[in-house]
Amino acid sequence: MLDLLPDLCDSFPDKLSVFPSIFNQFGGRRIFCGQVVTVKCFEDNSQVKKLLAQPGDGKILLVDGGGSLRFALLGDMIAQSAVDNQWEGIVIYGAVRDVGALAQMDIGIQALGTAPRKTVKRGLGDVNIPVEIAQHTVLPDMYLYADDNGIAISHQALDLVNPA
Repeated sequence: MLDLLPDLCDSFPDKLSVFPSIFNQFGGRRIFCGQVVTVKCFEDNSQVKKLLAQPGDGKILLVDGGGSLRFALLGDMIAQSAVDNQWEGIVIYGAVRDVGALAQMDIGIQALGTAPRKTVKRGLGDVNIPVEIAQHTVLPDMYLYADDNGIAISHQALDLVNPA
């Protein structure tokens, strides 16, 4: 399958909310989907690092970084930890770095853009809370679908093979 979102939007038009096209692909996996774990942090990736060091069980970490492009909330070392711990993907409303290495990793990664500087780790951030991303409220345990066409969220898992 080369595209996921167009088919989902055609099959489930009332069950999806589509983000505006503000995110860019950075990971080696171009299509990814899974249940969401949220984290809200501004220019401090302490909680991102902590979460991605835990078993991901095919989930997606959605990071509300406040849209900041001053510091990267994800780099190659933390992304490799996510791969090792079987996370399906990472979406960052903020910046990433080490983009050459990220593109080689078998994980979905989308973000607003890049920043070469790392954050200062102060231990700040809130986990599994509702977050506001591009005028969409995302709750923990929602489902996120992403490909080269964009990102969409749903309150339930959607199955293209057996649509209800």
